Amino acid sequence: MAKKTIITVATTGAWPKKENNPNVPLTPEEIAEDVYECWKAGAAIAHLHMRDDAGNGSMDVARFRETVKLLRTNHPDCDIILNMTTSGALVANDDQRKIHLKELRPEMGTFDCGTMNWMHTAVFENSPKFLETLGKDMQEWGVKPEVECFDPGMIGNAAYYVKKGVLKAPVHFQFCMGCANGIPGSLKNLLFMKETLDSLCPGSTWSCFGVGHCAMEILYAALALGGHIRVGMEDNVMYSKGVLAESNTQLVARAARVIREYGNEVATPDEAREILGLKK
Repeated sequence: MAKKTIITVATTGAWPKKENNPNVPLTPEEIAEDVYECWKAGAAIAHLHMRDDAGNGSMDVARFRETVKLLRTNHPDCDIILNMTTSGALVANDDQRKIHLKELRPEMGTFDCGTMNWMHTAVFENSPKFLETLGKDMQEWGVKPEVECFDPGMIGNAAYYVKKGVLKAPVHFQFCMGCANGIPGSLKNLLFMKETLDSLCPGSTWSCFGVGHCAMEILYAALALGGHIRVGMEDNVMYSKGVLAESNTQLVARAARVIREYGNEVATPDEAREILGLKK
């Protein structure tokens, strides 16, 4: 039986704007339609960020709510797993970063497992107090954490939180490779991240993505090492060198094709739920 590989699509993020790629979706209407098209192309999980009227990252719960309403109302057949960010705006306070999880109860939400410098310009703060509260709240609300790790130390943080009961095993990790101030994206570094995970959090599931020029190396390496993959214009607005991506669907379709050519099968949302231990 062929191995099932989960595709997560990160459609929007907090950074790229229309001037970076005119095809990046920014409004609730655009995001909802984009998620639906990506689901049809093979995405099992949609990682959601919101933007304000100026196109900047926002944690506005009303925008999350509107996006979900549009998706579920206009496309009731779409059973994609929703994974909502808790880090869509660096200026958001702790309550703003999680209120949408409490109100909307998505199946998944991000848990960024440590503080780091961000893009050489700011501090991406995830204090121990915030993470401990967030982990316990997500357990109460039935939201599975996707533990985002930008360097190997964050895997160690996750192992600590498992021991403390803030996170529950088995944990699902997202390795974020090639971000400025994080671990560079390469096969060698991904292998090190996986070995660290196997040592500290055995039995976990994992996915990864590469930002910018390392995107395809990480995609192929993830398949070779048995992981799941994430694609989308949050991480890379280019389809290839010098060529803008036409859509997130284009990136998902390529990922699905690579998975099949490798010999795996693209996981459906329900198969992803089984792999990740989610309750629909």
